Amino acid sequence: MKKNLVLFILFVLPIVAYLFFASGVNSFITLPTITPTIPNVDAQWKTLNDKKVTLDAKITILGFAGENIMANSGNFFTLNQKIYNKYREFKDFQFVFIAPEGTEAQAQRLLKELDALTDVSGYHFVFAKREAIQAYHAQLKLLGKLDDNFGTPYVYIVDKKRNLRGRKGKSDQGKPEYKEGYNTTSAADLHNDMMDDVKIILAEYRLALKRNNADRKI
Repeated sequence: MKKNLVLFILFVLPIVAYLFFASGVNSFITLPTITPTIPNVDAQWKTLNDKKVTLDAKITILGFAGENIMANSGNFFTLNQKIYNKYREFKDFQFVFIAPEGTEAQAQRLLKELDALTDVSGYHFVFAKREAIQAYHAQLKLLGKLDDNFGTPYVYIVDKKRNLRGRKGKSDQGKPEYKEGYNTTSAADLHNDMMDDVKIILAEYRLALKRNNADRKI
């Protein structure tokens, strides 16, 4: 009994405290599901290195890069600074961007520029026909739509079971709150809401690993 109490204090209590303080702006202790079990990326879609990209068993930041990747490079650099660099050391954490076929050279150029600042091994681009991108996005069942370039400045949090996570319910003030994505054009949105929500989902998995007596990083 005493041993169990000591283990609880050493392992579980710190995680619970982390969940509480990580929730910061977000009033949720766990991050609600916006769309359950979204489709995996098509195994037939091309990648820059011909390696398969999957959302299974990964904590994924999912984005739709659109046709003008380099024109929107500032959004990628902001996202890289605010989110990727802070969490890239976590095992199973990745960025996946879906882009139209024909934008491969832009994606390579972007990664080359980011590579001067960070380890880009956690970045993955997949390329598909425009109608396939539109169809895939529709299956996410989001309120937001893709623009005319088959992209969006918003990115989404997807858990290891391919559930798209966000905010749904009531805020600390008791007002209705709904957030399905995070605006990469807004440093404040990334620094406050998204950073807060990524902390929560990582803390969820930390707690699950502790409960299962796992001894590896996420």
